[in-house]
Amino acid sequence: MPRLAGVNIPDNKHIGVALTYIYGIGASLSKKILQKADIDASRRASDLKAEELNKIKDIIDGNYHVEGELKREIMMNIRRLHDIGSWRGSRHAKRLTVRGQRTRTNSRTVRGNVRKTVTSGRKPAASPT
Repeated sequence: MPRLAGVNIPDNKHIGVALTYIYGIGASLSKKILQKADIDASRRASDLKAEELNKIKDIIDGNYHVEGELKREIMMNIRRLHDIGSWRGSRHAKRLTVRGQRTRTNSRTVRGNVRKTVTSGRKPAASPT
């Protein structure tokens, strides 16, 4: 199982899909990385040689923020918004939607307002003893 950016890449998948298992790399970025490394995206991850894996690893490490570094950067951006007292920062702190979505009827589970279905309220007739 090849290991890139601290993540085990699945052997049986095409390398174009397998790279998307790394946090911060999606399908389009995976395609760009493989074009720079001059590797066919339809090859299996288990078929790659060590020098090809090193080429991919060097491209990822040199050009892109992935995994822990990216998560840390996102967390610092949210903390900055909260520290300056912005609206978005306060919404992040309350774990509510940030980008203007409707919260009156949607996002119930996020707000903790889970409604259960209610029956008619009639109890079944008592059985004779």
